[in-house]
Amino acid sequence: MTNTFFSQLVSMALAGLLAMSSISVSHAQTTLRVTTIPEEAATEQVRKFTPLASYLEKQLGIKVQFTPVTDYPAAVEALVNKKVDLVWFGGFTFVQASIRSGGKIVPIAQREEDTRFQSVFIAKTDSGIKALADMKGKQVSFGSQSSTSGHLMPRSFLLQAKIDPEKDFKRIAYSGAHDATIASVVSGKVDAAALDITVWRKFVAENKVNTQDVNVFFTTAPYFNYNWSVHADMPADLREKIKAALLALSPTQPEHAEILKLNRATRYVPTTPENYKGLESAARSAGLL
Repeated sequence: MTNTFFSQLVSMALAGLLAMSSISVSHAQTTLRVTTIPEEAATEQVRKFTPLASYLEKQLGIKVQFTPVTDYPAAVEALVNKKVDLVWFGGFTFVQASIRSGGKIVPIAQREEDTRFQSVFIAKTDSGIKALADMKGKQVSFGSQSSTSGHLMPRSFLLQAKIDPEKDFKRIAYSGAHDATIASVVSGKVDAAALDITVWRKFVAENKVNTQDVNVFFTTAPYFNYNWSVHADMPADLREKIKAALLALSPTQPEHAEILKLNRATRYVPTTPENYKGLESAARSAGLL
């Protein structure tokens, strides 16, 4: 082997190593892109999740960028198409994303509250609406059509009670978000509405709604709901680091306690796709899938 040929081989090998190194660097995760379903106004989403984004940034050692989306389907499409890396889904939007991606969406953590979540139906206290049957002939609002707690599960419980919204209600409205749902009842635009129990409790605790005027007349049985999900193509080590960071949030640490409070969480616990099979069945039974 001539020195010239040997030199060429070395040069080619070095070039190959440099190319591989370049590919490795270019594919290294430098920013974690995060979004959530818009269950409340965009400003509220930013207020709730920016401290969590800052926490993840410290834990992961990479930049974390939180960006709100305009509607529930946008959150689904963003993760399915890998435009974002981590999404806060409702149970139904997780099911939609899982089906849309061919099972490529992985739920990694949920709040302890999400293992026994509930929806509430509200109406003005002088409306005469005291039970689900009293909603017949009334104007009723759900949240987003893709909302678990603001549409799918309330509809499921109505159907179980032999109430068909399309046939039995005078009008159906979709507010798009839980805070807007409350406002629609307070303002008299609708007679009754269904929403996320934790948003309702938050509004009551912050004196944003007067329970003398508007209050709960029906609370559903528990079901699984929200989770943090990633795409299956995310590197396993990064997925595990994100999961570990969420599970490590402790109410005994002041910084963590504030994040958990903003997320309306006691703590985060592991979750699996199997937890959402019941929601998928409910969605199919309600004709929403």
